Amino acid sequence: MTTAPPSSIQIPTDPAPIATSRLRLFSSRLSSSLRQSLSQNRPWSELIDRSTFSRPESFSDATSRIRKNFAYFRVNYTTILAAIIAVSLITHPFSLLLLLGLLAAWIFLYLFRPSDHPLVLFRRTFSGRETLVLLILSTVIIVFLTNVGSVLISAVLIGLAVLCVHGGFKVPEDLFTDYQEPANGGFLSFLGGAASSAAAAAAPVVPRV
Repeated sequence: MTTAPPSSIQIPTDPAPIATSRLRLFSSRLSSSLRQSLSQNRPWSELIDRSTFSRPESFSDATSRIRKNFAYFRVNYTTILAAIIAVSLITHPFSLLLLLGLLAAWIFLYLFRPSDHPLVLFRRTFSGRETLVLLILSTVIIVFLTNVGSVLISAVLIGLAVLCVHGGFKVPEDLFTDYQEPANGGFLSFLGGAASSAAAAAAPVVPRV
């Protein structure tokens, strides 16, 4: 008498708990990376010390100051740039709502949606590739066909102009006496850790059978 081999039954999984766990993992890693990055923040009193400001002797002197100050105050400068962008978006609430909606769509429809749960809209099922195409098209439409793109670009340009003026007039010699620029240091380089954590948290979770 032979017995039939046990059949492999796949138990369907609810996408909500998987997405929630991914979101929690992403938030935890991103928060930890941001706290570690902000610990490199220089004292703000050092940033605005009026005794360290002077007119640059030449254009090359100004660019050298900007490069050194950007490396030394990179966390402070990034905080200032983020604050300028935030203020610009707050003063344009419609652009802020569009940007938040677009960010939420990317997070919940692509990054944290399980690969074995296709998107269903208006009784039509969209594959992962089709969902990605829809999100890219939505991003292009929102950024380039509304005022979201102009608000972001103008805020970034204003922020960079402010930072360049500060970096060009602030004398960095005393700041770099005991400081060496990291091998991979640079403006916005400290965000690499947060980006790596975000990518790891957004990696697809394969349910066990």
